[in-house]
Amino acid sequence: MSGRDTRSLHCLVTGATGYIGGRLVPELLDAGHRVRCMARSPDKLRDHPWAGRAEVIRGDVTDPDSVGDALRGIDVAYYLVHALRAGHDFEETDRKAAQVFAERARAAGVRRIVYLGGLTPADVPERELSPHLRSRAEVGEIFLRSAVPATVLRAAVIIGSGSASFEMLRYLTERLPVMVTPSWVGTRIQPIAVRDVLRYLVGSARMPAEVNRAFDVGGPDVVTYEQMMRRYAVVTRLPRRFIVRVPMLTPRLSGLWIGLITPVPASLARPLAESLRHEVVCHEHEIAQYVPDPPGAPIGFDQALVLALQRVRDARVTTRWSSAALPGAPSDPLPSDPDWAGGSLYVDRRALAVDASPKALWQVIEGIGGDNGWYSFALAWAVRGRLDRLVGGVGLRRGRRDPARLRVGDSLDFWRVEEIEPGRLLRLRAEMRLPGLAWLEMYCDPDEQGRARYRQRALFHPHGLLGHVYWWSVWPCHAVVFGGMARNIARAALREGSRRPDVNSG
Repeated sequence: MSGRDTRSLHCLVTGATGYIGGRLVPELLDAGHRVRCMARSPDKLRDHPWAGRAEVIRGDVTDPDSVGDALRGIDVAYYLVHALRAGHDFEETDRKAAQVFAERARAAGVRRIVYLGGLTPADVPERELSPHLRSRAEVGEIFLRSAVPATVLRAAVIIGSGSASFEMLRYLTERLPVMVTPSWVGTRIQPIAVRDVLRYLVGSARMPAEVNRAFDVGGPDVVTYEQMMRRYAVVTRLPRRFIVRVPMLTPRLSGLWIGLITPVPASLARPLAESLRHEVVCHEHEIAQYVPDPPGAPIGFDQALVLALQRVRDARVTTRWSSAALPGAPSDPLPSDPDWAGGSLYVDRRALAVDASPKALWQVIEGIGGDNGWYSFALAWAVRGRLDRLVGGVGLRRGRRDPARLRVGDSLDFWRVEEIEPGRLLRLRAEMRLPGLAWLEMYCDPDEQGRARYRQRALFHPHGLLGHVYWWSVWPCHAVVFGGMARNIARAALREGSRRPDVNSG
C-alpha cells in the first residue's frame, strides 16, 4: 500500500469540462498534485474557481500530436472522455482515441493511466451489451493491454448534484406521482455517490506500479430503479409514488419517455436507459486495498441523495451533466469579422435606455433563463423548446447550474455561455437544432449620468438555402420576441433597481 507516499504528482485530466473532470481537478489540487487540463475549448475552464491553480492547454484525444504535447512530463493521466451519442461510428472513434492516448502515454513515460468506465453485468455476452457499455469496456481493455499500468474504475449509476443519473431520477420521481415505467425499473443496480467516485480517482494516482487491473466501485446499497424512485420520494417527503411496469418500452422509447419528462435529452437518456437493462452490481471491493474507505464510506444511497439535494438547495452545483456540450451541438465561435468572409450573417439589433443602474441591469442579464425565463412571449419559447426536443435537441429544460451566476461554458436552457464580461457582456451560442449557427448577445453600458443602456444582438449564420428560408420565415416574429425581450429586460432592471438601491462599495 502506497498511502505513505506524499510525493506531488503531475496529473493530466482530460474531460475537465465535463461533470466528473470538472470536480476531479480541484480534488487533485487539494491533494497536493500539479494539474494540467486538456480541453478542446480551454476558454470553458476560464471561470472555474480553480482555474488559476491549474495549467490548461488545448487538445483533442483524437489528435495524436496534441495528446503527445499534453502528456509531456505527466506522471498520471486521467482519461474521462466518453462519446454519449448515437450513430454507427462512435465506437470506432472511442477505440481510436483510446489507442492514441495509450500509445502517446507510453512514449511520454507516463507512469499510470486512470480511466472511469461503466460497470458491466456478469455472464452477459458482449454482443448483448448496449453499444455504450460495450465501448466503455473496450476502452478499459485497451488501457489494460497497453504498456502503461492502468487503473480502470467501473461504476454504475453515479448520484451527485447535477449528474445525469441524479437529474433523471429526481425529475421522474418529482413530476410523476403515477408512473408507467419500462421493465428495467426492476433491474438491480449498485449506485455510488460522486464523492466516493472522486475519492477513488484521486487515490488511484498513488497505486503501486505493479497494479494493472479493473476495479468495481459502488456504494453499500444494491437496489432496483423502482426502489431508488421510492426512496427518493421518502427522502424528499413526497407522497407515495405508484409505479406500473410495462414490457414494451424499448431503450429508444424509454429514451424518448425520459426526454419528455426530464431535462435530460433523449440522445443522452437512451444510452442511460440501455445501461440499465442488465443487472449492474459490484462483484468485488478490492479497491479498498489501495484506497482505504474512511469512516462513513462508501456513502449510502439515501445519504448520497441528501448531499446532492442540499447542494441543489444551496446553489452549490459545481458541475452538471450538461457541463460538456452534447455531441452534434454547434460549437463554432462567433466570427470576429462582422461581415464574415465565409457567408451571410443576419443580425437583429435592439437598444434601449434604461432608467436603472448598470448594476441592476446586469443582475437581470446574468439571471436570464432557467426559472426566470427569457422575458418575452413565454409560449413561443416553450413551443420552440418542445419542437427542439422532438427533433432530438436539448430543449429548454436544461436550466441553469447556478440561479444567479454564470461562467463561460455553462449550459443555459438551449444556449451555451460562450463569453461573459461581468457587468458588460453576455454572449450565448445556440445549441438548439437549427439550419445554421446562432448567437444572442446582451450588453450593459453606462451613460454619462451613470444610468444603464441595454444593447442586444441576435446573430444567425445560415447553412445552405434552408438556413436562409428559416431566417426569413421567423423574421416577422423578431419584433415580438427580440423587441419584447429588450423592453421586458429594461423593465425588470427598473424593478431590480427599486428593490436594491445602489450602494457604492468601492
